[in-house]
Amino acid sequence: MGLRGAAAIVGMAQWKPERRPPNPRGLTLEQWGALAKTALADAGIDPRQVDGICTGGIRESASFVPSTVAEYLGMPVNFAEFVDLGGATAAGMVWRAAAAIELGIANVVLCVTPSSPVPLPPHAPDVSPAGYGASSDRFGSPQAEFEIPYGNVAQNCGYAMIAQRYAHTYGYDPLALAKIAVDQRTNACATPDAIFFGQPITAEDVLNSPMIADPIHMLEIVMPVSGGAAVVVASAEVARRARHRPVWVAGFGEHVAFKTPTYAEDLMRTPIGPASDQAFAMAGVARREIDMVSIYDCYTITVLMTLEDAGFCAKGEGARFIRSHDLTYRGDFPCNTHGGQLSFGQAGLAGGMSHIVDGARQVMGRAGASQVADCNTAFVSGNGGIMSEQVALILRGE
Repeated sequence: MGLRGAAAIVGMAQWKPERRPPNPRGLTLEQWGALAKTALADAGIDPRQVDGICTGGIRESASFVPSTVAEYLGMPVNFAEFVDLGGATAAGMVWRAAAAIELGIANVVLCVTPSSPVPLPPHAPDVSPAGYGASSDRFGSPQAEFEIPYGNVAQNCGYAMIAQRYAHTYGYDPLALAKIAVDQRTNACATPDAIFFGQPITAEDVLNSPMIADPIHMLEIVMPVSGGAAVVVASAEVARRARHRPVWVAGFGEHVAFKTPTYAEDLMRTPIGPASDQAFAMAGVARREIDMVSIYDCYTITVLMTLEDAGFCAKGEGARFIRSHDLTYRGDFPCNTHGGQLSFGQAGLAGGMSHIVDGARQVMGRAGASQVADCNTAFVSGNGGIMSEQVALILRGE
């Protein structure tokens, strides 16, 4: 049961991350259309062939989002999916698109993640969520009653809690965690569009950066930016006529366990474990066959625990694994070859999509200076909330 690997990523678009864009990029609907147009052009696909869309939230409509997008594009579709998985949204879009294609519902599906305009247009109300991270301050939510009043809010607090628990259970190696950030910065220095391109760092830089939430330092946390990204997923018939080597969606897994760590059964067993097991089983691929990984990296601890729970090393052995492998694009275990969100930048939901683009670009052989030699199989992860909702993808070339 599962995908047959008969749907492929065939085109992509990714805007250069920017701290402050020189010109506002307009409404999210306008961004959606611009990214879709670029991705279709990259694939060499006529927009009239599109019959499916996957979208996350947009500023212009709190509900009926897929129909709002279809209406704006003037593009009636047979498949319209709204995905709400935080940082796992992009990976969730891709497997849903592939499943719809294999079911015969659609042939070409756009998966688009625009970034909100920065700055907002004059006099426009800021309708973005309050700064509570995965928590909700709305009446009746468990977080409003049992977390927010006691200061357990936002992402830094939750991930620091996980890191502290990891330290208590398995020990904590600050230099190994810092090495993740350093190796990914090396990758960013080979990626001209990365926000930290040309700015290498050392482990000492990481550990001397301000402590934000013990034990997590500033250089172990993502950089919020403005940007956007999109991919086109197409049927085998369309994919083989597209411009680039098809990147087949061979397997996926998705697991949603909780919303915030307060309600996790076991903080040390994250949802990426069962999601990855399903993805590898579906694809018929072994961990040793993976040529590169693109792991959602909101924090360095996220990368370490994903490596463990996804089965690349034993539980509690993440630090040793990181120290014994070169995670750069030149190394024996290439990880986040675009620099990861830590060094490429996190443009909202497009931060998650950057990992899809990273894996697809490597398999297509289009990664430029950061290209991994003979790259045919990629593992990609998405992580929403606070290690709450996770998706794994296996991408493969022919």
